[in-house]
Amino acid sequence: MSSVYDKIRSRHELVVPDCWQKIKTIDMHRGGEPLRVIVGGFPKLQGNSVLEYRNYVKAHYDHLRTAMMFEPRGHADMYGCLMVPPNDLEADFGILFMHNEGYSTMCGHAVIAITKLAVQMGWVDLVEPETKLVIDAPCGRIEAYAKSEKCSVTSVYFDGVPSFVAGLNQEVNVPGIGPVQYDLAYGGAFYAYVDAGAIGLSLDRLNYEKMIQWGKRIKSSVIASSDLIEHPFEEDLSFLYGTIFIGPTETPGVHSKNVCVFAEGEVDRSPTGSGVSGRMAIHRARGEINPGETIKIESITGSVFSGSVREDTSFGPHQAVIPRVEGTAYVVGKNELLIDPQDSFKDGFIFR
Repeated sequence: MSSVYDKIRSRHELVVPDCWQKIKTIDMHRGGEPLRVIVGGFPKLQGNSVLEYRNYVKAHYDHLRTAMMFEPRGHADMYGCLMVPPNDLEADFGILFMHNEGYSTMCGHAVIAITKLAVQMGWVDLVEPETKLVIDAPCGRIEAYAKSEKCSVTSVYFDGVPSFVAGLNQEVNVPGIGPVQYDLAYGGAFYAYVDAGAIGLSLDRLNYEKMIQWGKRIKSSVIASSDLIEHPFEEDLSFLYGTIFIGPTETPGVHSKNVCVFAEGEVDRSPTGSGVSGRMAIHRARGEINPGETIKIESITGSVFSGSVREDTSFGPHQAVIPRVEGTAYVVGKNELLIDPQDSFKDGFIFR
């Protein structure tokens, strides 16, 4: 047998120079939507709140976001998160969300995934039948619960921040599409919700590229024309995150389908936790759901979230709801991402 091949079989560890940056991650998915969880190697941040940490990362370490989200270590639809200190001792930890465009204010699939991971990693003690975590996200405080049986997490649900309707039955003229009716709602982030059938758009996965292009056009047109994208308390949260197309489903027991096009043309493989939260506010405003009732919403991959209204509330000038969203997530790998300072692509690149 070849001596070189013998060495290949016996030498498995790469000797990494001290000058290279090493970032450890655990990779997960929820309904096919990726989540790269940063667990080591990220520089220490300065700030006193999750929003301040978010701004500090944007100002000083955005090249690490692109290095981890973009090619060659990631891809155009990669999603990630970084745990930070909580806003105060009433929460367990804070969390920042990142993607191909920047930093989200809320991400339901990431909350579900990180809650399950916290139990699996022993960051929190398992309590059956439910383990509670309190998480400070940029949009506010979230309570998450890991359901478990026989020391194994079976599903996770979270109670989101107050979610509200900013505008029903709005209309915008979109280049290349024409008049588009939409609802504008906030579920930790603002989305424009569009009935896909009303504009002749199929939500079949073979229509993927068209969904991206139309989603981006609608988002741009709504941003340019609407003055309703305003958070009552935080200017940093007053931006339109994406377009959510709603369509029918043939899956028994499932209410409808969500396809979310967000950031710079990313397509959520999950039904979008913050998007489902906003839909709970829309359905409640239209009298289509009552507190305690649940509907199931599927994604482009066929994965499902359960959504419900835990209770009615108010939020600034808005009638709002506390949404509850449930699903589960899975670990797919662990990585040590390496950044060679001599690599001309060390900060990543993207094709979209």
